[in-house]
Amino acid sequence: MFSRSKPSPNSGPTTPPANARSARSGSSMVGNSTFSVIGSDVVITGNISAKVDLHIDGRVEGDISCASLVQGESSSIHGAITAETARLAGNVTGSVDARDLVITASAQVTGDVSYETITIEQGGHVDGQFRHKSKVAHSAASTLANPASGEDRPALLLSN
Repeated sequence: MFSRSKPSPNSGPTTPPANARSARSGSSMVGNSTFSVIGSDVVITGNISAKVDLHIDGRVEGDISCASLVQGESSSIHGAITAETARLAGNVTGSVDARDLVITASAQVTGDVSYETITIEQGGHVDGQFRHKSKVAHSAASTLANPASGEDRPALLLSN
């Protein structure tokens, strides 16, 4: 970090540190974890597939598949979300499939939700069906074992 001597002007170009390069491209490294930020002034039309964590403050018109998703309060997503973990705080129109899901007080979700663990803060709004992942797997297995039943009921159904 500190150096006793300055590089000479003839020493050639220097390479910026890895974190400086990734910060310019919209990604950042924290330990071994990489995350990408979609800023509030960005609109993406199309699907996003990432093996890294995403933080979305802008607008996405398309499906999102990532390791972990954090959605800002002023953002909107119009498409299906698939993630290991998701923390939703803005508007979502589309299905949500996450192992660990947090729906904050400012979130407005319109679409079916599939989860393993879920937290809904007071004020969070979901208009859709909830399905626990074990129920989804169990329903699929029972339908395959007994296709005549054809019954696929949600674990929790909310309506106005």
